[in-house]
Amino acid sequence: MRTPWIVGVLLTGVLLLGACGDPSSGPESAPPSPAVPGASATTTHQRAPASANVPAVGPRVLYLGDSLATEAQNVLGEQLRRDLNATYRSAPYSGTTLCDYLEGTGAKSLVPDADKAAALVRSLHPDYVVLQFWGNAWGYTWCMDGITYNASQQRYFTRYKADLARLTEQIADAGGDRRPRIVWVLQGPDPITPDRVRRVNGMYERQAAASGDLVADAGATVSPAGARYTWAQYLPCTTYEHEHPDYCTQPSRDRTALHLDKDYLHFCLAPTTSTPKPCPARSPGILRIARAITGVIAQRVRGR
Repeated sequence: MRTPWIVGVLLTGVLLLGACGDPSSGPESAPPSPAVPGASATTTHQRAPASANVPAVGPRVLYLGDSLATEAQNVLGEQLRRDLNATYRSAPYSGTTLCDYLEGTGAKSLVPDADKAAALVRSLHPDYVVLQFWGNAWGYTWCMDGITYNASQQRYFTRYKADLARLTEQIADAGGDRRPRIVWVLQGPDPITPDRVRRVNGMYERQAAASGDLVADAGATVSPAGARYTWAQYLPCTTYEHEHPDYCTQPSRDRTALHLDKDYLHFCLAPTTSTPKPCPARSPGILRIARAITGVIAQRVRGR
């Protein structure tokens, strides 16, 4: 087991491109949610359960993805440890998509061989592999072979579907008799290409159904009620956010911010930088996403 995890180092210009196209953010301490007394790094271990609702032996969870995962990785770890006593590891890379985590891509990948999904499954034996990808529709990563949504939607979706199946197969094969459950994270609305996100989410759902895996509709928590694919910068504060005022950014208007003014994609309420890192600011959208993912795994763990 390698520790600490290594987040890929990319050229500054490439990182900036990743920030504009697909998410960009890697490991550094992030502020805890209000109920968690201290932040922790991306490599974490089980600790004693805080209540009778927390399992004595929690699940092993691996979190992979692009910069949406990078910015959320510490918050998700905190939620999983607090609620499920989980052992948690994360290895997200900015600007990536599914093919970057496939073995056999060689140099045409933003993810080194040691951090490919199958390699990590073989070394860590997780119970759950959480996969969160926006979809990289802009040809940013080399492994997409120049296929972009704008140039050819048919080629883009055909390739994405094939990569979904291949990544699922590689993770299953790597797990062997201890095959982990994959948790596909559904994405929130995109104001530029809303139908693309809808179709990508549909692919995640169909792949999960076909392979007996799980879906976490985290995107619904950052969408307006009754308008799943309508983008919004602000949403009404939830009960939890009212109870934890740091997460209700405009209480006088009963609404909270999900995005910065100039960043419709990321949920971190701190500007994206050229150095990938977890979000350094309390951010309602990130917490909503992390709680949704944790809830899906908790339902499975407690239902065993």
